[in-house]
Amino acid sequence: MKQMLSGQVYADLREAILRGDFAPGAALKPQELAGRHGVSLAVVREALVRLVGDGLADRLTNRGFAVPSRSDQRWQDLAEARRTVEPAMLRMAIARGDLDWEARVRAAHHRLSRTPVLDDRGVRPEWSRAHHDFHRALLDGCGNQVLLETFERLWLASELTRHWPAERGPERDHLGEHRDLEQAALARDADTAAALLDRHVSLTVEILRATRA
Repeated sequence: MKQMLSGQVYADLREAILRGDFAPGAALKPQELAGRHGVSLAVVREALVRLVGDGLADRLTNRGFAVPSRSDQRWQDLAEARRTVEPAMLRMAIARGDLDWEARVRAAHHRLSRTPVLDDRGVRPEWSRAHHDFHRALLDGCGNQVLLETFERLWLASELTRHWPAERGPERDHLGEHRDLEQAALARDADTAAALLDRHVSLTVEILRATRA
């Protein structure tokens, strides 16, 4: 029962943090959250520890838990890690991917291109899922499960950066960026595709830096 409750609280808090219900740097107070969700402190703490593992919360020495700050160096470090790993994976996928890989990339891009990015609450969950699925499909052709697991960890840890700039940052041509990525990958143009992906990852952090609170 405790595990089930913790999983529900974790899912609720994860959605709330990504939706922007908690400001960057805001405290996540276990006692207050336990009262709000009608569960024990132990259940809330377990959920918060999972969020820390995902990179969606910080555990502060003697100060409990908090939402990560916009100015945190981690966003630069995560972008550097993604720019190192993902273009290399994409090159592998282009070299190794078969017709089924091409079909998955096309299907994932079609869904992403037909899914609106924003609604009145910010980034739409449907777009977030479609965005993840497109990037995963691009890299899936590499066939290396260790690298794909690394991609999933880096993606989840970076998720906040894809939500914060949407409200205050400049217009971004999501459709164009993803279309160009799909076309270069399916044309088997590894150099262009890798350069586009490097730029795509970098731009999110550049916008975050420009709109930093």
